[in-house]
Amino acid sequence: MSDLPTRESALALMHEYTASESLRKHMLAVEAAMRAYAGRLGEDPERWGLAGLIHDFDYERFPNAAHSATEEHPAQGVRILRERGWPDDILQAILGHATYCNVPRATPMARALFAVDELTGLVTATALVKPTKSVFDVDARSVRKKMKDKAFARGVSRDDVVLGAQEMGVELDDHIQFVIDAMRGAAVDLGLAGAPAAP
Repeated sequence: MSDLPTRESALALMHEYTASESLRKHMLAVEAAMRAYAGRLGEDPERWGLAGLIHDFDYERFPNAAHSATEEHPAQGVRILRERGWPDDILQAILGHATYCNVPRATPMARALFAVDELTGLVTATALVKPTKSVFDVDARSVRKKMKDKAFARGVSRDDVVLGAQEMGVELDDHIQFVIDAMRGAAVDLGLAGAPAAP
């Protein structure tokens, strides 16, 4: 569709606002999961991928510790994107991924973005504690085990992961494995392809 920004322009904007390598990789992981779900649900992978790629681009500059619905992340980012002509369905999905914005997740895209956002962080953290640091050594069972450990990846909301799967109407283990598989497809970009084997 002609109203879509290019992936290149979205990446440039993400790089302009985000210096953190781990946050950039998080957005790439969410993009991979969104593209995969779009493919599964017969939606537009470009459109859904862009929503995932750009959803946290303002997080570093406008971190929003107070969880304001109208200031800082993601409201400030949405204002910037709106000025640049981004389509409204993507903006609504971005607002919806932050529960404190109180924006209903009314579309499949919005529900998917919420469902994969925290989960990709949990999958990444699970991969990084493996000796290989590889997403290929992660499965749904290992992620579920880590979910039970409250001290592990403390910043990841377990409630959001569970609620996201419920809102999408998918079984949690299937959802986790689907996101793992999507991230495997982008493993090199995510830095999760595995540490080189010792010679």
